[in-house]
Amino acid sequence: MSNAVDGLFGSRVERSTGTVGLAVGDLLVLASFLTLGSINHGVDPVAMPGRVAGTIAPFLAGWVVGALAIGAYAPGTTRRVRTAVVRAVGAWIVAAPIGLAIRSTAYFHGSAPWTFALVVTTVGAVSFAVWRAAAVGLR
Repeated sequence: MSNAVDGLFGSRVERSTGTVGLAVGDLLVLASFLTLGSINHGVDPVAMPGRVAGTIAPFLAGWVVGALAIGAYAPGTTRRVRTAVVRAVGAWIVAAPIGLAIRSTAYFHGSAPWTFALVVTTVGAVSFAVWRAAAVGLR
């Protein structure tokens, strides 16, 4: 099984502490802007953590797919700011529609009207771009 996993992810994920840090930062960015959006819509994350988790989960699933498909953690991703930003934004452009589609199912609250799709895609792209530019540019 290990060889199959290595073969599948070997060229898509650089195994290093830097990649772990980048992934943790990406997850914090994702959770932060979706939590802030929930707060903006009157959801108290302390009183309703399940609701916030239900908002984050579909987009997290989309992020995993998008990040692997685009190579957001591939070797060389953090060598240049431009590469890090393009791969993160590209991963989000793949991830957002996946998250929106999952969110539109009966298993999660909410829906995916075009206005929400536009806002979540734009805010996510900008958030990931700023984070990745800072993370790579400041190291």
